[in-house]
Amino acid sequence: MTFLPNPCEPRDLPGCTLVALPPEIDFCNATELLTLIMSAADARAERLRVLVLDLTGTRFMDSQGVRLINDVRHRLPPSARVRVVAEPDGVASRVLELTGLRRDVPVFDNLTEALQP
Repeated sequence: MTFLPNPCEPRDLPGCTLVALPPEIDFCNATELLTLIMSAADARAERLRVLVLDLTGTRFMDSQGVRLINDVRHRLPPSARVRVVAEPDGVASRVLELTGLRRDVPVFDNLTEALQP
């Protein structure tokens, strides 16, 4: 069974909102994660321009993780963009590459790059 880690809390940074995702994303927690992420986006709707999803701590991700990112992308307000951070040699990065989602969502190798305006 997969549990959400304690600090999955959204953090407001200059120009964006950052959500660090858990070590595992699968059918056990994807729905909860979507609710958490969209609640954070809705609470910041007036000022949300960039939502950064940090997958650097994610060690396992199946198709539910891809679906999660795609759902977030489609549910954000039109004025907001989603960016993803994933370790280049990590599982999350490989899953995003294999599924083709990298073509639709900007994926950065590190947080510093993703946070650039």
